[in-house]
Amino acid sequence: MNADTADRFRTEQDFLGPRDIPADAYWGVHTARAVENFPISGTALSAMPDLIRALALVKKAAARANLALGVIDAKRFHAITHACEQLSAGHLHEQFVVDVIQGGAGTSTNMNANEVIANLALERMGFDKGRYDVLHPNDHVNASQSTNDVYPTAVRLSLWFGIDRLLLSMSRLRESFERKAAEFHAVLKIGRTQLQDAVPMTLGQEFSTYAVMLEEDQARLREARALIQEINLGATAIGTGINAPAGYAELACRELAAISGIPLVKSKNLIEATQDTGAFVQLSGVLKRVATKLSKTCNDLRLLSSGPQAGFGDIKLPPRQAGSSIMPGKVNPVIPEVVNQVAFEVIGNDMTVTLASEAGQLQLNAFEPIMGWSLFKSIKHLANACDTLREHCVDGIVPNYELLARRVRESVTLVTALNPVIGYEKAALIAKTAIATGGAIDEVAESLGILTREQIEALLVPERLTQPGRLMS
Repeated sequence: MNADTADRFRTEQDFLGPRDIPADAYWGVHTARAVENFPISGTALSAMPDLIRALALVKKAAARANLALGVIDAKRFHAITHACEQLSAGHLHEQFVVDVIQGGAGTSTNMNANEVIANLALERMGFDKGRYDVLHPNDHVNASQSTNDVYPTAVRLSLWFGIDRLLLSMSRLRESFERKAAEFHAVLKIGRTQLQDAVPMTLGQEFSTYAVMLEEDQARLREARALIQEINLGATAIGTGINAPAGYAELACRELAAISGIPLVKSKNLIEATQDTGAFVQLSGVLKRVATKLSKTCNDLRLLSSGPQAGFGDIKLPPRQAGSSIMPGKVNPVIPEVVNQVAFEVIGNDMTVTLASEAGQLQLNAFEPIMGWSLFKSIKHLANACDTLREHCVDGIVPNYELLARRVRESVTLVTALNPVIGYEKAALIAKTAIATGGAIDEVAESLGILTREQIEALLVPERLTQPGRLMS
C-alpha cells in the first residue's frame, strides 16, 4: 500500500485474508465481505433504525453483564457503552451498510454492529480505527454472545418498537372512524348485502363497524406482541450457552429489560428458543389480518364513493389529485387504493415469513433476516397506511345527504321494516306494486289504502328503522 493509499485505507484481516477498508469507515473486514457477497435488495441495514437501536441495546446489556461477571474490564466497558449510546441516539446509522437480505442467519448484521461499536469505542479510548489488539469486535463487543442469540433478540426488540407505532396509528384511525360514526348517526341509508339493496341502516352504524374492526385487531396485535417478549439472549450458538459464564443469560436478559423498558423474559428452554420462529409466524398472521380487514374497509369506501353520477355515490371522499391524464375532472379514490396495495404487500410478506419459518433446520433457522425484513416492512407500511387513510381520506368524508334520503324513501327494501306493522302479505303487495309501477313506497302504500304518507313518514326515522324492537313501539 503506497503512502496515498495508506491515507485513504486501512488494512484489516480475517482468516480469509487481508482487505483494504476505507480509513473513515467504522465497519471492518467482515462487513466489507458481506457487502460484496449480498448485492440483493439494494437496501442497507441503515433503512432499519429500530434494528440498529435494538442491536445497540443488546450490546449494551451484554457489556453490563460481562463487566459484572469479569469478562471485560471497566475501561472497555465504558468505551463500548458509550458507542452503544451513540447508536441508540441515532448517530452513525449510515455505517450499517450490509444488505437487509443476507445469508448466514444474521451474522453479517451482528458483525456490522460489532465492528462499528468496536471502532467507535476505540476512538473513545484514543486509538485509531482497526486497533483490534486493544478492543476487538469479537472478543470484547461480542463477548459471551453469538449471532444466534443476539440477532433474534434484536429483531424481537425492534419489532416491539414498530408495533407500538402501528398501534398508535391504528388508534388514531379508529378514533377518526368513531368521530364520523357520531357525525353520521342520524343519516339514514339503504344497507347492502351481496351488492344488492338490503334494509335501512344509518351511515353512522356503517362507519362504526370500521372502528370496531380496528379495535379488535389492536387487541390481537397486543396478544401477538406478548409472544415476542420471550428472548434467547445467553443461548449463544445453539442454546447451550457455550462460551458464556454461569449466570450470564439471566443477568443479560434482566439488563436488557431494564435499559429497554420492555418486559422481556428469558426463554425457559434456550435450545428450543434458538430454533423456534413461531412468534414471528403468529405476528405475521395478525398483521395479515389487520391488512385484510383494512383493505376490506377501503374496498367499501371505494364502492360507497363510486360515481359521481353512475355509481353508488353514498359518500364523497376528499379529492386529492387529478385522476386521469385524458379525462378532465375525473377524481379517483387514490388513498383507499394505496392502502389496498399495502395490504397486498403484507399478505405476500406473510407467505414469505411462513415459508422461511418452515424451512428452518435442526438447532437454527438461517432465514431470520428475510423474516425480520418482511415483518418490518409490514409494520411500517401498515402504520403509514393508517396515517394516510385517516389524514387524507376519512377525516374529510361527507355524506351525499340528498341522494341517501331519496333512496330510502324510494327503496322497496323498506317493506321488510314494515312487516311487524302491516304483516308480510300487505308488505309483499306494496313491494310488488312498487316494482311494477316504479312508484315510491309511501305513494304505493297510500294508493293501496294500507298506510298513509303520514304514517310512513312517522316510521322512517333512524331510531325506528335501525334499532331492534323500536319499530313495534
